[in-house]
Amino acid sequence: MNTFESPHVLQIGSLMPVLEKWLRERYVVATLDDAPDPAAFLAEQGARFEGVATSANFGVSAEQIAAMPNLRIISCFGVGVDRIDMEAARARGIAVGYTPDILNDCVADTAFALLLGVARATPEADRYVRAGKWVRSGPNSFHLGRKVSGARLGIVGLGRIGRTIARRALGFEMDIRYHTRHVVVNVPWGYVPSLTDLARWADFLVVITAGGPDTRHLIDAKVLAALGPRGFLINVSRGSVVDEEALVHALAEKKIAGAGLDVFENEPRVPAELLNMDNVVLLPHIASATEETRQSMAQRVIANLDLFFAEGRLISQAP
Repeated sequence: MNTFESPHVLQIGSLMPVLEKWLRERYVVATLDDAPDPAAFLAEQGARFEGVATSANFGVSAEQIAAMPNLRIISCFGVGVDRIDMEAARARGIAVGYTPDILNDCVADTAFALLLGVARATPEADRYVRAGKWVRSGPNSFHLGRKVSGARLGIVGLGRIGRTIARRALGFEMDIRYHTRHVVVNVPWGYVPSLTDLARWADFLVVITAGGPDTRHLIDAKVLAALGPRGFLINVSRGSVVDEEALVHALAEKKIAGAGLDVFENEPRVPAELLNMDNVVLLPHIASATEETRQSMAQRVIANLDLFFAEGRLISQAP
């Protein structure tokens, strides 16, 4: 493609090397991170950009959108769009593409890895063996875990990934119920209108709802109290959905049994209190981080850009 005919695309934040390579093969790309003063760069150069390539980690702010008067499309690597100012994008008629469906399986797998890890204490047991404690303490010295098969699973959010998690749970013969703002039609699982009621019922509460201001601290001290000292929290959604201070307190005071967390409020910073708790499994936001899924997500970012610039439409448009 002739670069003089290629749309100019602004890259915000670091992306997969292969995605950055594909972007540069197709478009005239500038990386905002390379600018000593990003705001000044956009004030001077913003008018030339028709597209933005970003990720769920970095998003696009209202100020950045305002600085690009000719912006037509934002293509996001990820399903979380809470760091994209959707109101500003809609007001301008800017199309926003994202990468749904592709990562459903891997996020659901990670949810169950966390659930099994914290219930059966597998990371703690691994440390126990490596530290020589099994040899010193003898057989049957490690504490008992919690049975997962046949347990009660509450799912907060029953979108594409939530339904995939529910299907995984069928293999464990779990009793499944869910909470959303509205009943989801054509699913066999029971709907619980009250989140606290769902937490009170569940042995394991898996959070997979969207992020953003509407769900900030949805899982608060009241919900954690309802989950109770025998209940476990699993979060594979966004860190903002859980009141992290309330969670730390609930874990420290043993008001809940444990937690499996892939996301945090201020990533990559994790509350220091959590680092020394054996009843918590911590992951560095890797739910979709497999070679196959990340490659497919990168392809979708490019496909959304290519189709938009060719035909004015997207494969996957954010709601």
